[in-house]
Amino acid sequence: MRLDGKVAVVTGAGGGIGAAVCHRLAEEGCSVVAADLEGEGIGTVAEETASAPGTVVAVTADVSTDEGNAELVDAARSRFGGLDVFHANAATQIMGGLEQATAEDWDRQFRTNLYGVASGLRHAVPELRRRGGGSLIITASVLGLVGDPDLPAYGAMKGGVRALCRSMATRYGPENIRVNTICPGDVETPMVAEFFAFQDDPEAARAQITERYPLRRFAVPRDVANAALFLASDESGCITGTDILVDGGLLARIY
Repeated sequence: MRLDGKVAVVTGAGGGIGAAVCHRLAEEGCSVVAADLEGEGIGTVAEETASAPGTVVAVTADVSTDEGNAELVDAARSRFGGLDVFHANAATQIMGGLEQATAEDWDRQFRTNLYGVASGLRHAVPELRRRGGGSLIITASVLGLVGDPDLPAYGAMKGGVRALCRSMATRYGPENIRVNTICPGDVETPMVAEFFAFQDDPEAARAQITERYPLRRFAVPRDVANAALFLASDESGCITGTDILVDGGLLARIY
């Protein structure tokens, strides 16, 4: 198994991408702390992975706070003896253009999507250092590279974590700690469903956007989870400070 003996924390694990990552890591023998703000979803993930080679434990925590992130790292150490992988996946999305976004909208997204990521990685680094290195993974977005008129704050935060990734990769590379982002395009999750519900004609918008993808489909959570598995494993041992696009070829085209 590709992750036998490794320990991971996955945030935003109650559904969508985070839940798929927990499943994928557990299938490969990893011990996983599945974290979310609400306990129901992560409890379901723990139940669904009960027969997997790895072990998944559910921990309810608010990753927009230092206390919540410290709790997750403590859980990995106390339950499994250490930490090798921290996947900062939790995010919140608030629809609305720049003129509509309030200070509260910006602050809420900043606390989870940018500061919360930095806090989680900061708390994880000492544990990875004790293990002789490891992998820090951030779920960013194609909106960290290109723009959406209805998601300026979300895009700004995703661009911010890409910059954070590069800074941390250069700082911690000498300690064998790798830092990378995954940049998905549209993924079949409740967050994407919310985006389409915001459009004047959701069905037409979905059809139009799907046509822009060379693969003519959106990703499913397991597509992103497979990228996370690769970054968590030793197979990506010489990859750091970069983005892995899981976008169906969306950014490959110019028009």
